Amino acid sequence: MTISSILVANRGEIACRIIRTAKALGLKTVAIYSDADITAKHVRLADHAKHVGSSPVIESYLAIDRIISAALASGADAIHPGYGFLSENAAFATACLKAGLTFIGPPQKAIEIMGDKARAKTAMIAAGVPCIPGYQGEDQTTETLLAAAEDIGLPVMIKAAAGGGGRGMRQVESPEQLENAIKIARAEAKSAFGSDVLIIEKVIPAPRHVEIQILADQHGHIIHLGERDCSVQRRHQKIIEEAPCPVLNPALRREMGEAAIIAAKAVDYCGAGTVEFLLGADGAYYFLEMNTRLQVEHPVTEAITGLDLVALQMGVANGDALPVRQDDVRLNGHAIEIRLYAEDPANGFLPSTGPVDLWMAPTGPGIRVDDGIDTGVEVSPFYDPMLAKIIAHGATRQQAVARLRTALGNTALFGATTNRDFLIDAIERPAFVDGKATTAFIEETYGTDGYRDTTPPVRLLAAAAILDYLDQQDQACQTALAVNHENRNWSSTHDLIAYFDYRCEDTMVNVKVTHTDEQFMAIIDEQALMVNIKYRDQNTAGLVIDGDPYKVIFNNSTHAVQIANQTRSVTLTKLNTLAADAKDNASDGTVSAPMHGRLLEISVAVGDNVKIGDKIAVLEAMKMQHEIVAEIDGTVSTIAASENIQIAADDLILEIERPGGEDQ
Repeated sequence: MTISSILVANRGEIACRIIRTAKALGLKTVAIYSDADITAKHVRLADHAKHVGSSPVIESYLAIDRIISAALASGADAIHPGYGFLSENAAFATACLKAGLTFIGPPQKAIEIMGDKARAKTAMIAAGVPCIPGYQGEDQTTETLLAAAEDIGLPVMIKAAAGGGGRGMRQVESPEQLENAIKIARAEAKSAFGSDVLIIEKVIPAPRHVEIQILADQHGHIIHLGERDCSVQRRHQKIIEEAPCPVLNPALRREMGEAAIIAAKAVDYCGAGTVEFLLGADGAYYFLEMNTRLQVEHPVTEAITGLDLVALQMGVANGDALPVRQDDVRLNGHAIEIRLYAEDPANGFLPSTGPVDLWMAPTGPGIRVDDGIDTGVEVSPFYDPMLAKIIAHGATRQQAVARLRTALGNTALFGATTNRDFLIDAIERPAFVDGKATTAFIEETYGTDGYRDTTPPVRLLAAAAILDYLDQQDQACQTALAVNHENRNWSSTHDLIAYFDYRCEDTMVNVKVTHTDEQFMAIIDEQALMVNIKYRDQNTAGLVIDGDPYKVIFNNSTHAVQIANQTRSVTLTKLNTLAADAKDNASDGTVSAPMHGRLLEISVAVGDNVKIGDKIAVLEAMKMQHEIVAEIDGTVSTIAASENIQIAADDLILEIERPGGEDQ
């Protein structure tokens, strides 16, 4: 059967990426969406879209019957699962085939074997693929696992046999930690994967995580496309990937590529897949697992080979022979990818949610951006926090690193907290720049305290205040009947001084701004900075601060100035504006969120009587808890929000009705 219409059983950036290739091939595309994704980018990109359920994944993106029904109702004849969700679910692959739909992925057998770490390792040992010494037996009693760990020798890694992504995984350094680590790993594995079966492996000290991209068609042809180094990880999850690996020589690349092909043949593989290895400092390598799907980091392989892996997946699923042979594969230059996550690196990389107030993606030579977001969307708590990938390709690794560094400096995502500044810091570290980063890079570089933002540079604060000042002047001029622009900032008596009060994280920032001739002066903590404006548009500005060029990306709203330079991005909450808004809202009894944050507590119920000054809610923002108090006497008439949710500035929390039913 010839594929003509594809349903993409996924969301976010990978759904967008698949849809683009399908459209380039002239295929019709169908998106699926949950309640939370009704306005998502992938929905707007597709030719058609089908609603498959409510926001939780189990009721939408993991609902096999609903997805199959959506495909049949839309007239699709194939399904691409992307990565994550159902991409490595053998039952889903089988359901597609039973419904007469082409599954753009490997056969059920390969998914089942490689999806179980114990079965996969047994199969690889039988095929002669080098494996890490360990235990993958059926006897899962605690006594057997303890004995196996002792035989292997500490340190060991305990892993969920059915798992991935760092869940159900514990490294054990000492005998007294072992039994508790087994207990915790079992519980995590059962919760995440529905199976508490564990395997135990010897720890390979400070290895590199190197994976081989393979492609196989239905005619028995299997090739590899070189390797990717995915060593830079946090919590066993990748954040920076590159191709080729900085330490692989042609002989080792060929040997590992051949081992990956042997692994694929052992399970009768077909389609795109990745065989992952741990590479020791001595050059020895060991099978880790096989991902029977497209990888997040596939763009770096596409950059250095010039091949479209998604197009090749579709061709193989259509029954076509691979258009390239092993001798045709050429690796050109170097490519590096970073994953932009909605997470807080300074708080243990915990996921972040909230609005995307501004998304500005970088451009430039050798730069590719795969994203699934737009300005104005909401980062949902229901799904993976990865928002975009930025890929830099250069003739050399040095050029790729330089291009990536520039691209990250020209990237901004304001609203939800992201790892943008952390990534900039990471790729500037000597171990990464020199190509020496191993899986221990994050721990060795940032230690137990993790990544911490430095104090925002005073120049960035000065730029924010002056841009805020200019925006306020522009707004005033628009509302005035007649203003001579030449007289802006002019006084016949003395210099005009504007005062700005902000909160930056948990620090108060006070800025005085004056203007003389063509120059501004910003005074912060008695430090005076002279600033010239070279250009200013809606979200970017070029300034000269104390004689040095200074470029920023910014977003100025009623409540905050969000601003980023080449290394830091900060949010300055406008305290004077918040106070004024609270006073205005008090007159009509409306209680709204003064800033974006998590609504920890609502201290009242509908029908409660409150007086001025009574605590009515608690908002957590900028690492602090803020009490929200009643500004009028009255009765709580409406509660519009709920506890323990992310809430945006100006979102309604509750309403208070004045005595006697008067709300004015």
